[in-house]
Amino acid sequence: MRRPVPTRIAIRTLAATALTLPLLGAAPSAVPPSTAHLQHAFATAAAEYGVPQSVLLGVSYLQSRWDAHGGAPSVTGGYGPMHLTDARTALAASDHHSSGTEDPRGDEARPPKSPGARAARTEELPDRLTTLPEAARLTGLSPERLREDPAANVAGGAALLAEAQRRLGGPSSDDPADWYAAVALFSGADDTASAAAYAHEVYEVIRAGGARVTDAGQRVVLGARPDLAPDTAALERAGLRTASAAGTECPRTVSCEWVPAPYEEFGDGDYGNHDLGNRPASQRIRYIVVHDTEGAWEGVLDMVQDPAYVSWQYSLRSTDGHIAQHVKAKDVAWHAGNWYVNAGSIGLEHEGFLADPDAWYTEAMYRSSARLVKYLAEKYGIPLDRQHILGHDTVPGTTTATIPGMHTDPGPYWDWRHYFELLGEPLRATAGENAGVVTIRPDHSANRPVFTGCERAGEPCAAHGSSAVRLYSDHAEDSPLIRDIGLGSAPTTGVNDLSSRASTGQQYAVADRWGDWTAIWYLGQKAWFRNPEEQPTAVPAKGRVVTPRKGLGPVPVYGRAYPEEAAYPEGVPAQAVSPLPYTVPEGQKYVTGGKVPGEYYYAVTFDEASHQVVRGEDLYYEIQFGHRVGFVRAADVTVTSS
Repeated sequence: MRRPVPTRIAIRTLAATALTLPLLGAAPSAVPPSTAHLQHAFATAAAEYGVPQSVLLGVSYLQSRWDAHGGAPSVTGGYGPMHLTDARTALAASDHHSSGTEDPRGDEARPPKSPGARAARTEELPDRLTTLPEAARLTGLSPERLREDPAANVAGGAALLAEAQRRLGGPSSDDPADWYAAVALFSGADDTASAAAYAHEVYEVIRAGGARVTDAGQRVVLGARPDLAPDTAALERAGLRTASAAGTECPRTVSCEWVPAPYEEFGDGDYGNHDLGNRPASQRIRYIVVHDTEGAWEGVLDMVQDPAYVSWQYSLRSTDGHIAQHVKAKDVAWHAGNWYVNAGSIGLEHEGFLADPDAWYTEAMYRSSARLVKYLAEKYGIPLDRQHILGHDTVPGTTTATIPGMHTDPGPYWDWRHYFELLGEPLRATAGENAGVVTIRPDHSANRPVFTGCERAGEPCAAHGSSAVRLYSDHAEDSPLIRDIGLGSAPTTGVNDLSSRASTGQQYAVADRWGDWTAIWYLGQKAWFRNPEEQPTAVPAKGRVVTPRKGLGPVPVYGRAYPEEAAYPEGVPAQAVSPLPYTVPEGQKYVTGGKVPGEYYYAVTFDEASHQVVRGEDLYYEIQFGHRVGFVRAADVTVTSS
C-alpha cells in the first residue's frame, strides 16, 4: 500500500466452508516437537470451563494455527494461541514504518497522485479489540500472564467462550454442535453474516481435524468430526444486526460488505480516487496484487473513502478476515504504482505491517484472502502463480526514475507457501533432479534470514520465519550480496531492500550448481543461494524460459508493456516505450509467465467518454527478472521449455 497510513486497530470475523486442501498439516517447525504441554492446556481449560475441547482447538486454530508467537502481538493486538486482544497495550509499543514513495496511479499522463495524509489514531477501541482484559476479569489471571503464558491464554479463551454460551442461554453441553452461536460471538462481529461466516469456518476446522507442530515445538492434535452438524439456528438469539453483501463481488464463503470508494471531481479539474472502466470486456484482468495496509482497519476505510486519496478493490481485516469491497472489478483502482499493472489488476489490501515480524497475520485472514483470490482467479482466468498473484513488492517500476520509490509490501514475513496451499496450488517439485528451473520454496518457519531496520536503521530485526531467500554473488555467505543497479545503492540486509532477495513461489532458470549451492539468472547476473539437499530452499520445476535471439546481444527489459507509437489514435498522446536500466544478456534465461499484448488504458479525465484502450501489434513476455517481474519484447527473445 501507499505510505504512510494509520496505526493498528481491527476487528474479527471470517468465512465459511472448506478449502480444497486439508485444513491442517504436520507443518515442520524450526524447533523439533517437544512435550504435550499445550495439548494438555487445551484439555485442562476445556474441563475447567465446560467447553468442548474440539471447539476450543477449532477456534484457536482459526486465530493462530495454535502458535504463541513468543508472546508478541498480532497486527491488531491479539496475543497467544487464542488471539486475546489487548490493542491498547500493543498500540503503546508500536512503531511501524516501511519503504516507498511511488505515485500509486503510476501514469505519467496525469500529474502524480499524492498518497494523502496520515490518519489520526483511533482512541476509542471497540470491545472486540479488548477481549484480553475481559478474559482477565473472568479468570482472575493477570493481563501480563494472559499475554505471555500460552496455557493461561488458552484458559482465557475458554472462559470467553463459556461466558458467551451463558449469555446466549445455551446449554452446558459437551456436544460441540451446541456451541455454534458462542463461537460466532467469539469472533467479535457485530453482524450476523460475519459472525456466521466465522463460526462456519471454525466448524470446518473441527470436521477436518488434523495435527500440527507449533512455532514453539508443541505438537497439537484435533480429532476429525466429519459428520458434525452444528445448531446454526442458535445464532438468532444473539441479537446481532443484519448486514447486507449487496453490491459486492465476493464468494459466498466469506463475509463481505460494500464500502464504496468515491468517484468524484474536486478542484482544478482533478478527480479521484479511481477510474471507471469496462473490464474484462475492454481488457483482461491479468493480475491480483497483494498489499499490506501499514495501518489499521478503521483508518484504512476512512482513507479509501476520501476522493482525494487513492484506491484498491478490497480490504481484509486481520482478526477475522472480514472483507470490504471498495471498487468494482470492472473499474481501475490506483494501488500498484504501475499504470500497466493497475489497468489489468485487482488490488487486495491486508491489514498489517511489513516491518514488524512479530505482528503476525491470523489464519482467518489468510484463509479469507485465499477464498477471495481463488474466486477472482477462476472468474477472470488468472493463473495461480507468482507471476500473476503478485506482491506489491514484485510490481516493477515504470521507468528508471521510479524504481527506488516502488513499494516493498507485503514484505518478507508474508507466508506465500501457506497462502498457495490455501489457494489449492501447493508449491511442489514438478520436475526431476537437476532440472533447468527451480521454484523457491523454503520452510517458512525454519527459514530465518537476517534483516535489519524493522524498528531502527541498521539494527537487527527479531528473528522470524520468512518467505525470502538471500542471494549472493558467489557460493559463500561471506561473498557480496547481489546488486540491483536500478536502485543505485549498495545492497543491504534492510527489511525494505529487495536487491538480493528471491521469494517463495518465484521461479528462476538455473545458471549453475556447486555442492549445497544453486545459482539462478537474476537481474542479468548469476545469483547464488544455499540449497542443501537435507533442507532444500528450492525444488525442481518445469517452466518456459526466454533467452535473447541469437545475434541481438543484450535485450532491454521494460517495466510496462506499452504499444508502439503508431498504435495511438488521434487525440491520445503516445506513451514512451522506455526501457529500464536492465538487460537480459545473451545466453541467460528467465522464466516467463506468458505473452501479453502492448496495451495502454487512456483515462485522464473524469468524463469516461474519452477513456479508451490502445492496443498495439507489439507483444511482450512477462518474466521473473529479479525480485520484481519485468517485460521483454517478444520480437527480442526465443521461448523454450525447460
